Amino acid sequence: MDVTKLAIACLAALLVSPLSAGWLHAQERARRFSIWDIHLGDNASGIPNEYVNYACGTKGGPPSVPIADFTAFKKCKPDSLGLREVYFEYDDELEYQARALDNKPEIRMYAGTTAFEFPIIASALFDDAGKVHGIRMVTDPRQHLARHYREFWELGTFLRQRFGDDHWSCQDLPADDGEQPAGSLFVKNHCTKTLPGAHLILEQRFLQKKGQQFIDPDTGMVQPQAVESSTRIVMYDDVVPLDTKAD
Repeated sequence: MDVTKLAIACLAALLVSPLSAGWLHAQERARRFSIWDIHLGDNASGIPNEYVNYACGTKGGPPSVPIADFTAFKKCKPDSLGLREVYFEYDDELEYQARALDNKPEIRMYAGTTAFEFPIIASALFDDAGKVHGIRMVTDPRQHLARHYREFWELGTFLRQRFGDDHWSCQDLPADDGEQPAGSLFVKNHCTKTLPGAHLILEQRFLQKKGQQFIDPDTGMVQPQAVESSTRIVMYDDVVPLDTKAD
């Protein structure tokens, strides 16, 4: 290699190497902790403090009393199983970075607290010793991000695939008074599945609520508020008895 070519190669190495190292470092930093990073059997003190807006949970509903982090679980009242529910959200730092750069794919990737891009209410269930005995997610009607509200019941399909399509025990539930199909579709089910060391309870809903009209008679448009479209799932470890009723 002549002197000119050698100089060019050295310059290229100086320019490329720091950029490559920086890019790899950025990729390492880009990880965002999600509900899948919390596991049955984890201790509250051992879960990375990589989440935000911790609060006492309301059985998959909106947050109630704010708390500092998972280790403050004892401030939350125990449920009928003696477990204390802690609500949490994903850290939004990466979302704000993506929005600042107008990076639409990453905005979609990092927007909100989600599972399979469906907005969810996420919570972990602790015993009095601080051990995770349950993990719950429920589609969040407060958020309409990548998925439209009418699609929320379809999260259940993704969850069945994640945990395996086979060996689910499902039953279709009857309509309560006033419930009707939303358009031509009525979904109201309750499914359970047993895994090694754990069991799942999964429910889906897509129906027209009592006293509501699916189609606005004046505009001919679908009225989202008339439809219940939801998925909820809770995974318990095998210490908790399997309850085949609605969770």
